[in-house]
Amino acid sequence: MQPRQILQMDAKTPEKCTIEALFAAEETPLLRYAYGMVARREVAEEIVQDAFLKLHKHWKDIETPRAWLYRAIRNLCLNYLRKHQRESLSEESDHEPSAADHPDEELGRMEAIGTLRILIEELPPADRALIQLKYHDELSYGKIGDQLKLGTGNVGYKLHHLLKQLSQALQKSGITSSRG
Repeated sequence: MQPRQILQMDAKTPEKCTIEALFAAEETPLLRYAYGMVARREVAEEIVQDAFLKLHKHWKDIETPRAWLYRAIRNLCLNYLRKHQRESLSEESDHEPSAADHPDEELGRMEAIGTLRILIEELPPADRALIQLKYHDELSYGKIGDQLKLGTGNVGYKLHHLLKQLSQALQKSGITSSRG
């Protein structure tokens, strides 16, 4: 039985799962979530570790540990981004105005990017490849079709529906613009 299945079964019973089972089931998705926000693997690992340590300290008081972890990691990531932004602002004080001059907008943008990265990571491999080829490799529909053995029209159709799906998922997450 996989750890995620254990968590689901335990969620139906009055008792919580163990912290070990929660760690086994959620470490990788939480790392992806944190990495999506901070874009640094080492920092994401520290944040997830911090969140689990805090969870351990308050384990008996927390009714929904999975949700608590996601909220804690989000807050830790935002704190890291604020602190890191202040450091970079003091280093760039002589430069021209930039997005860093509006910290709330920048944090919203970073959160939107992190959420989008998570959503893309959760797509099936074929859909991720399509997004990768179009937006990272910047290939034309024709070249994407050649690589994936699809017609040009089919590439456009699939991309349109993928983008619509991602847009709806972002809206469900509370993100309505590129500023968060």
